Amino acid sequence: MNKLAVTTKDAPSAIGPYSQAVRIGDFLYTSGQVALDPASGALVTGGVTEQTSRVIENLKAVLSAAGTSLAQVVKTTVFLKNMDDFAAMNEVYGRYFAGDDVVAPARSTVEVARLPKDALVEIEVIAHL
Repeated sequence: MNKLAVTTKDAPSAIGPYSQAVRIGDFLYTSGQVALDPASGALVTGGVTEQTSRVIENLKAVLSAAGTSLAQVVKTTVFLKNMDDFAAMNEVYGRYFAGDDVVAPARSTVEVARLPKDALVEIEVIAHL
């Protein structure tokens, strides 16, 4: 199987030697997204609620560039700067990944010491194409 890079201008550019996402076979593996505005490259203002929304919108753009969507996400990993933000992050996350007749993806959530750009949340996903 060939490994293909997926990129889009509708999500922040990679800030290092990595791809926004990699497609291999019928699966897409995204790099972690933090709450960078794709146009300005700046971290969005606000707390974990605003940052989680921006992160998921960035992921939606990467998934769309690969021809898939949040509905096809099978696994997420959430990195939080502070586990006290879990409930607020989870409320936003649920608006995108849960609901009637929706199979929510498997998920891991961990607290980390620090994230790129001092973000409060980072999320990566694996999606079926």
